[in-house]
Amino acid sequence: MDDSTILSRITELVDEERRLREQNQSARATTDEERDRLRELEKSLDQCWDLLRQRRAARQAGTDPETTHARSKTEVERYLQ
Repeated sequence: MDDSTILSRITELVDEERRLREQNQSARATTDEERDRLRELEKSLDQCWDLLRQRRAARQAGTDPETTHARSKTEVERYLQ
């Protein structure tokens, strides 16, 4: 997966997240399914950003960014902020 594909995926996820958050701010109640989807979107976004950072770091270090891989959502979510 190249950087432009990762960035496209990030854009798709952000658009969906924005749409769900806007719906949640409207008068209608948020469903459990929507809350679950938002949590899943946040995890997927963190995973995509992590992969993009890995690729950029590899390139900066002079190594092949194709050797990087997406870490599991569980691993990425355990990172300290």
